[in-house]
Amino acid sequence: MKDFQFQNAAAAIRRAQARFPVGRVISVTGSQVVLTGLAGRAAPGDRVRLANGRYSGMVTSAEGQNVRVLLDGPAEGVVTGDAGVLVPPPVFAPHDGWIGRVVDPEGQPLDGRPLSQGCALASLHAAPPPAGARRALGARVGTGLALFDTILPLARGQRIGLFAGSGVGKSTLLAQLAQGVEADVIVIGLVGERGRELREFIENVLGPDGMARCVIVAATSDRPAHTRRRCAAAATAVAEHFRDAGRHVLLLIDSVTRFAEAHREVATAAGEAANLRGYPSSTAAAIAGLCERAGPGVADAGDITAVYSVLVAGSDMDEPIADILRGVLDGHVVLDRAIAERGRFPAVDVVRSVSRSLPGVATSHENGLIATARRHLGVYARSELMIQSGLYAPGSDKVVDEAIACHEALDRFCTEASPNGPRGAFRALRRALSAGQAEAAEAPPPGFGGPSR
Repeated sequence: MKDFQFQNAAAAIRRAQARFPVGRVISVTGSQVVLTGLAGRAAPGDRVRLANGRYSGMVTSAEGQNVRVLLDGPAEGVVTGDAGVLVPPPVFAPHDGWIGRVVDPEGQPLDGRPLSQGCALASLHAAPPPAGARRALGARVGTGLALFDTILPLARGQRIGLFAGSGVGKSTLLAQLAQGVEADVIVIGLVGERGRELREFIENVLGPDGMARCVIVAATSDRPAHTRRRCAAAATAVAEHFRDAGRHVLLLIDSVTRFAEAHREVATAAGEAANLRGYPSSTAAAIAGLCERAGPGVADAGDITAVYSVLVAGSDMDEPIADILRGVLDGHVVLDRAIAERGRFPAVDVVRSVSRSLPGVATSHENGLIATARRHLGVYARSELMIQSGLYAPGSDKVVDEAIACHEALDRFCTEASPNGPRGAFRALRRALSAGQAEAAEAPPPGFGGPSR
């Protein structure tokens, strides 16, 4: 411990800076100001402090001898001639002492306790591992949820998207994954979260057991756009720190939609046109760059298994952010409001969800069970309106009969925990399918037990 403290103090001294470049405000427009005198010194992403620290902002662009700064809040009170001081970037250096803590994207504690920085700075915009050197997806990992241990498996190093509207149990499902997934460290990035919900998520949803191996990086909805955008990158940087130490990390980002909205605010302030259905064209590259940093590691490094949530208004899976993510990730899970409204949680629409780790992470027998379950669920979904309205006569179609017989058991299976891991979950899936097949075999022939024709 003393060695770490000495190294930490030495690193802080090396990072100390005594002199800071100063510019002057020459223009104020909305929440943006233009400064002169910082040409050749300030680059996009740098921080500037104005009027003796009463205002601060981020450099968005450099234009000749001038730089444009997006303030953290309204520019009321900023006048031309005010001094703008270029300050060093915040120190962001995660270490093992961050586990169990809540920090903001600048590495400052949000839980009321002091927090030390590590010895090595983490890059918030690190390049992903070389594509040719990365390992393939690893073995299936237990999640504690029967559905995700069987039909929608999660492999080590896999990246999946969680697509959901508001109020369908997304946060609860993320917390269940944080508590149940077999990983060494959990890193959660809460981008643009409501301020009142942060503590509730930590204490009531995640709980002490979940926090015991978690690092939470949070930027609430009232924070500046560049801070909210930085939140997802900061959470990924924390995950990379533990991955490089050889650990298996579960990274949960909630949500990529708010990350994209923050990116849009910053990009349009820098002068970029919003031509991708309201988003700037750099949005796709920003999302892909963020997601590619997760995944399998190289050599002796660990892996980052990642879950990215997406807010889809009206279940529109073709809106820009959802469409971009589906093409980048290794699978997607869709939460359906209709399923949530009838009280089944997690409200996963299995038919519309897919895990691209299959068939590799399952045996041939397990893949057969998964295929059978998906077939029954798909047949029932296509015939549900006819079944619920009483227009289907039992015995008319053997395939539909089997789907009806299995549906209740499969629906119940999708809500079950799997305390015995994937093996126990597959046994439960086999029982659900067997019960349905036995019931279908006893179905009456056409003309009996159904509506008259």
